Amino acid sequence: MLISKITKEEVNLMPVVIFEGEITLVDDLSKVDFAIEELRKSPIVGIDTETKPSFKRGTYYKVSLVQISNLNHCFLFRLNLIDFPSSLADFLADKNILKIGLSLRDDLTGLNKLHSFKPDGFIDIQSIVQSYGIMEMGLQKIYAILFGQKISKSQRLTNWENPELSEQQQRYAATDAWASLKIYLQLMNEKMISKKEIKKMLDENAQELREKQALNNPPMTQGINI
Repeated sequence: MLISKITKEEVNLMPVVIFEGEITLVDDLSKVDFAIEELRKSPIVGIDTETKPSFKRGTYYKVSLVQISNLNHCFLFRLNLIDFPSSLADFLADKNILKIGLSLRDDLTGLNKLHSFKPDGFIDIQSIVQSYGIMEMGLQKIYAILFGQKISKSQRLTNWENPELSEQQQRYAATDAWASLKIYLQLMNEKMISKKEIKKMLDENAQELREKQALNNPPMTQGINI
């Protein structure tokens, strides 16, 4: 049985993993059709998005990048340069191709602001991971539990609308999409636990959380005047 939780300290002791396959930048409309054609050869892919970070309250940016990967090749669609091609929207709406990601609602909401489409064929890892006894919800910790390796998050808050994406940015983006796919494929080889076991683990986690909150927020004692 898989371990259910892992600490940040335990993750930090693990060796760092990075996507080492081929990366193709799709930064011109002339490259879109080839990219989609190649991706359609895979019945299942990993997906993620990146958005330029905002450090000012009330300032928000559109999705800058969509990364879609199979196990060996990742395509980085630079939406800030090519907008949102209809062929990409059609791919994301194709129910016959499974698209694996994590915390997908925000990604899909952001993409729909660029181009209205009906997503289909998506599987959110967060919706299935508890069925395998894992109580963590973050990509980094889930990957660490399954593979004993750490996904670096050092590039997360970099500028995804830079004229040129650095090698580090490209590898980071590709790794997240690829890792989601790897997690899903590994879970398909693991044994699911029963609903009773899931409930027990959730109850234990809730109790642990309540105990931590009680320690961090001790009850106020009223002073006694003598």
